[in-house]
Amino acid sequence: MWGLQHRRHILRVHRLLPRLEKVITHTPADDTLPVLLQEDVSRVVNQEQTVDHLSCNNESAMASDEPKAKKPKLAVEEEEEEKKTTESKTESKTESPDKESPDKESPDKESPDKESPAKLSPNSLFGMGNPLLDICAVVDKDFLDKYTLKPNDQILADDKHKALFEELVKKFKVEYHAGGATQNSIKIAQWMLQEPHNVGTFFGCIGKDKFGEILKQKAEEAHIDAHYFEQDEEPTGTCAACITGDNRSLVANLAAANCYKKDKHLDLEENWKLVEKAKVFYIAGFFLTVSLESILRVAKHASENDKLFCLNLSAPFICQFFKDNLMQVMPYVDVLFGNETEAATFAKEQDFGSKDIKEIAKKAQALHKVNTKRQRIIVLTQGKDETVLASSDKVETFPVLKIDPKDIVDTNGAGDAFVGGFLSELVQEKPLDQCVKAAHYAANVIIRRAGCTFPEKPDFN
Repeated sequence: MWGLQHRRHILRVHRLLPRLEKVITHTPADDTLPVLLQEDVSRVVNQEQTVDHLSCNNESAMASDEPKAKKPKLAVEEEEEEKKTTESKTESKTESPDKESPDKESPDKESPDKESPAKLSPNSLFGMGNPLLDICAVVDKDFLDKYTLKPNDQILADDKHKALFEELVKKFKVEYHAGGATQNSIKIAQWMLQEPHNVGTFFGCIGKDKFGEILKQKAEEAHIDAHYFEQDEEPTGTCAACITGDNRSLVANLAAANCYKKDKHLDLEENWKLVEKAKVFYIAGFFLTVSLESILRVAKHASENDKLFCLNLSAPFICQFFKDNLMQVMPYVDVLFGNETEAATFAKEQDFGSKDIKEIAKKAQALHKVNTKRQRIIVLTQGKDETVLASSDKVETFPVLKIDPKDIVDTNGAGDAFVGGFLSELVQEKPLDQCVKAAHYAANVIIRRAGCTFPEKPDFN
């Protein structure tokens, strides 16, 4: 005995017959067809959900090593599909475990993840600066005394330190790391990203020597695409980290790092092509003392092509004694980094008339800018205190991650790590608050370790 509900079902099936006939003309004539039609009619009659495909059986019947064709759909599905949300589409995909992987889907198929980051390719991030080979070793007090070094200090090497580097290698067990401010930041950004390798490109000058070969090897191990200008007038720049207990005495010999030449490296066609591939550029202020003309060419390229050019104040002496060079580059700066000490010196040299770090950020943001499509972003760190970010017409602050003082091993690489973390998200076009979050994470990891070193993989979400 048939009830009212069954009569309604029959009427619905009759209305569907013309549509099912169209489906049949596009479906392989095999033994699975009756099952397919039965399943589809049942789903549509019940009207509980939209069916993406005729059935898993049909998908199996059509499977092959060749790319799969887009599967036929019932007309009622096509009418309802436009009304479906991304969430319901994702739910439907979960119900069909045999569904093709996203990279095999038809081009017009909407991606289920609208929040996915920008797809990265090698050489998306470009850095140029002073490459140094960090040589780290645990030494004794006699070694410090011999070279008149303080246990916890940072100095530039002079004549009396020339023999230090070779003796350090011969007398102690050393570790080598690709160093220098900009190279450190590019290295950290690559570590945060993990894949693909060589997202970061780095240009700088080294010598044709043993330390230069080690530096190239270490850059390769860090998965950065380093293209060094190699010359034989000066040796590769080095930074000796002489460790005694919890202290580190740093002795930097810039040497070849000071010898970068625009016309002999940056202007070469094969190198400039790498610049053109990048969409985010980062240079530390230290390089203003080496090759202003190189910085300006890269900065102008970024501005003319609406790419992001980032600069770091790097040190108070840059703001004081190289302020003319700094202000020649400033009109092209999209993102300016600095710490509280550098910001205060910069404000004094530019006659901002304020010591308030938020006010300094706003005044720095308002300086003349060539590319008016982008308003300048200012990012100022304050050690353990909150980070200041000026963007658009507002100034925000972000607390840093808390850390027990006894867990802090070395803060020297914190600034480079902060920038590296920030760049790793910026190059993916993530929101600025996410960039700051990544920056804080990276800095928090690095200060727990000696030097600008890190574990195999980050634990950042």
